[in-house]
Amino acid sequence: MKKLFLLFLTIGVFGLSQQQAQAQELGTEYRNAIGGRFGVANGITFKHFVDNDRALDFIVNFRSKKDVYSTFRVIGLYEFHNPINNAPGLKWYYGVGGGIGVYNNKISDNSDVALSLDGVLGLDYKFTGVPINVSLDWKPAIELTPDTGFDAEGFGLSIRFAF
Repeated sequence: MKKLFLLFLTIGVFGLSQQQAQAQELGTEYRNAIGGRFGVANGITFKHFVDNDRALDFIVNFRSKKDVYSTFRVIGLYEFHNPINNAPGLKWYYGVGGGIGVYNNKISDNSDVALSLDGVLGLDYKFTGVPINVSLDWKPAIELTPDTGFDAEGFGLSIRFAF
């Protein structure tokens, strides 16, 4: 059911944004992008620029370790994008945000709320001539619940349709 929902969501976004995508696909700038995030946690990412150099990035991800735990989280990040000289379409960015979700301990069969403070540091590239955007980043988190700790494993690659 989740896969079917994601398919319809993606088709709807593509259909609604066709005109805007055609206008922006030749440049290196974009206003919105939606796609997948792949790494230790996999999921969906939607980035929206509120200004030329500031963006909101929303991530819905799933993470699991067989027979140990699984998590589902929604993360919101506020990012600052900076151009890299002599590299059209390439920017570096940093930001902060937070996450909320569900943590399921498979050993004890207990579930709990997962809260975190998240940061991000990465590179963002918009291809010229096509509506494709890729990001490679590190998203460390300070976990507040169910256990307090620092999670430094948040490396990820995002591939998005830009419109």
